[in-house]
Amino acid sequence: MGSVKDLAVVQEPVETGTGVGRFCFSDRYSVFDWGEMPDHIENKGKAICIAAAHFFERLEGAGVRTHYRGVVEDGFTKRLRDLKKAQNTMEFQLLRVVKPRFTGEGYDYSVYKEMRENFLIPLEIIYRNSLPAGSSVFRRLREGELKPEEIGLDQIPEPGTVLAKPILDVSTKLEVSDRYLTWAEAQMLCHLSDSEIEGLQRLTMLVNNLITEEVKKVGLFNEDGKVEFGFDADRCLMVVDAVGTLDECRFTYHSLPVSKEIARIYYRKTDWYQAVETAKKRDRTNWKEICPLKPERLPEELRRLISQIYTTYTNELTGREWFLSVPPLGQIMDELKGFLVRVE
Repeated sequence: MGSVKDLAVVQEPVETGTGVGRFCFSDRYSVFDWGEMPDHIENKGKAICIAAAHFFERLEGAGVRTHYRGVVEDGFTKRLRDLKKAQNTMEFQLLRVVKPRFTGEGYDYSVYKEMRENFLIPLEIIYRNSLPAGSSVFRRLREGELKPEEIGLDQIPEPGTVLAKPILDVSTKLEVSDRYLTWAEAQMLCHLSDSEIEGLQRLTMLVNNLITEEVKKVGLFNEDGKVEFGFDADRCLMVVDAVGTLDECRFTYHSLPVSKEIARIYYRKTDWYQAVETAKKRDRTNWKEICPLKPERLPEELRRLISQIYTTYTNELTGREWFLSVPPLGQIMDELKGFLVRVE
């Protein structure tokens, strides 16, 4: 069980071959690495499942390997066109997940030196087409973890900067708290070749471009997002987890967020968020245990609006009315804008 989706193992993977797994996308959500938050977002799981399946099927059509097998309905694995209604369970090729060993002083990735095929690469690749307010890039620049020239800029950018050329970041995936790496560090930790690093970057840009063009059709701008990869039984790269959803990406509609960034905006104004940031500075590994506060519940109006955004995004993205009686995205965003003005 993860913070937002549950895993069912249908067939265990082995060293030389993939298994079969199923993700049950829940109505839970997570922000700031906290894990399950106190509210559930109605129909979020089904909306995420259908949106992710849409992008996997589009990627396969473009010749990209993915772990996707289909969406489960009535016990059968189906393509989207064959589904009778929205479902929240996706079937996929299951890779081995081998975690780096925590030594007390850091993480030991030496296990990956001998691994050749059929495993999850313990990295998240983040693409950035812009630098919206709230992007972690600003914190890293402010704290000296990152320099403008490292992302192709000659000065500290302003929030909202649209990049002339997308930039790629890489972070850890299987540590208690994700941490950003240089590409050289990522290559060394995971024992990847130059061509494999280039492959990760090239495929991430392909995924980015596909998502950007797809969401543009429904009036959205693709600000940034994450992609995860694994190696199949032939050590070929494959896209895994989920892509193009409101949990993996940050979209905007006329500069308003259309993602779980909405919840982040609300929580950044709370004492809980400040406590989380302080705890992370004190202990990057056990910060949650020492955090003195827990998150409050979302206002009911905001929870309803977030639910409608998830469902109408899936409807408009796929061109099919999976969720009935949902207002169009523009109408929902006007209401959200009014809510955010009132709570300022």
